[in-house]
This record gives sequence, C-alpha cells and structure tokens, in this order.
Amino acid sequence: MDATSPVGALLLCRTVPDAVRPVAHLLREPLLLAPAGQGWSVLVPEGEPWQGGRRARSGEGERAEPVDRVLGGWATALAVGSTWPVLALWWDGDRAGYTLASGFRRPVGYVWLADGTPAGEDEAMRTFAERLGLDPVLDVQSLEALTRPDPDADARARLRGLLAVLTRTGLALPAGLGADPDEPPGAEAWDGAERVEWTGWRDAVKVDLGAVESSRLGPWVRGPRARALAGAQLAAGLPLALWGAARRSGGWAFAGVLLMAHGALGLAYDRVRGGGEGTD
Repeated sequence: MDATSPVGALLLCRTVPDAVRPVAHLLREPLLLAPAGQGWSVLVPEGEPWQGGRRARSGEGERAEPVDRVLGGWATALAVGSTWPVLALWWDGDRAGYTLASGFRRPVGYVWLADGTPAGEDEAMRTFAERLGLDPVLDVQSLEALTRPDPDADARARLRGLLAVLTRTGLALPAGLGADPDEPPGAEAWDGAERVEWTGWRDAVKVDLGAVESSRLGPWVRGPRARALAGAQLAAGLPLALWGAARRSGGWAFAGVLLMAHGALGLAYDRVRGGGEGTD
C-alpha cells in the first residue's frame, strides 16, 4: 500500500464507553474514546500502525500491515469475551469495508473497491444484520442495496450508507467524524471524549480479573461462594492426599495436593481482592 494514500479507520462498539474503556487498554494502542449515540461508543486510532508503526514479515522482507487486517484484529480482540459486538470500518486508496466481530463467532465482513464496486458476499450483509439485531426487512433491504452496482456511489459513499442504516439503532457519530480522511477528527470538541492509552501489564491483569469477577463466574471467584468452594477443596484435598500417600498411589495423592492448592489459592485471592466484604 502506498503510505501516502488516504487511510482511515473507526471502531464502533455497541455499548457505553464505560464498558469499552477497560478492554480498549488491552490493545496497547493510543486511542480516542467517545460516546456515539444511544448505546454506542467509537474508538479512533490516534496513530497509524498500518502505515509504519506495525509491520509484518513476508517472503520479500517487511511490509506495513494493511488497515483492514489491523482493524479486523482489533475488533476481534475487543469482542472476544465481551457481550457486545464491535464493528471496524476502514478505508484506503484502493478499497473500503467493514469487519464485524461478535464473541467467539467467526467475524463477518464486506469490501467495496474504490469506485464502489461490490467485492463481497451478499450473505455477509444478512449475517451482519442478524448479529446487530437490525430489522430483517427494512434494514436488510437497505443493506442489500449496498451490494448492488451503483455508478454514482464510490467506496466512501457505501460506508456512509452503512452508517445511515445504523443510525436507526441509535448510532450518532461525533461531529466531524465519518468515512472521510479529509475531515479532521476534532476530538477536543467531542462531548465526553477521552484518550485511552496502555498503562502496563499490572493494570491489564487488574482489568482481566475485573472482567472475570463481573461475569457469571464472579461469585465463584470472589465472595462467600468462592470462599465456600475453596474451603471444600481444602477439606476434600487433605484426606485424599493422605489416602493416596498411604496406598502409594501417586495419582490420587497428586489430585489431593492439587485440590488443596486450588483451595489455598482461592482463599488467598479472595483475601487480596477484598472478598471479605462481598455478600451473596
């Protein structure tokens, strides 16, 4: 890709900024985060890793990674383990398109050539609508129109058409932000905009633990249920280890030691994380 070609990208998350902020730190990239309407947030990369900051090796040496690959990877990383989908919009001098990531499901995407020629599969649009909970009739009809030839619509116009469909779900991009690299982001003027930057692995681990604690597994990781489980593991592990040692059964002895180790770690974790204050 020519590094001087106009390139741009957006990450749209179907949730509020408070939910996006801790996960976005894990990308280890400088980003701008802002609300984007009702139930939507937008992440804008401040750097341009596809033009020089991030490079990939090939048989001919090193080359800059294309924007679609970088943004697709970011969207997948944000969506895995989350309950909300992430939509990556990207464009360069030759193409434009999107990648939608949702949990552990295979990402879906579509591409248009610079002149607006569709270069994707129609089924991708229907999957896109389904995963975002769009209207199966009106919205799907609007999306399918983007997959048909239109000499008056280039790739950027196709992306604007896609965004127009999403406005029906509450999406409202901040002023001055859209599928056009000539428009300055103007982040200082965005209501509620903030910078998200990597702060180190210690904070990343805290974010990861916090995500686990706030999930369905939370009560079994921290709090009264977690302490009860850890105590049961200790109570079961000790006699099992002694029984295995008495009968010279390495397997049963190891299982008992492992249970005790899990129980001890569970109690230690709960104490360190302040589990004594938890309630059912």
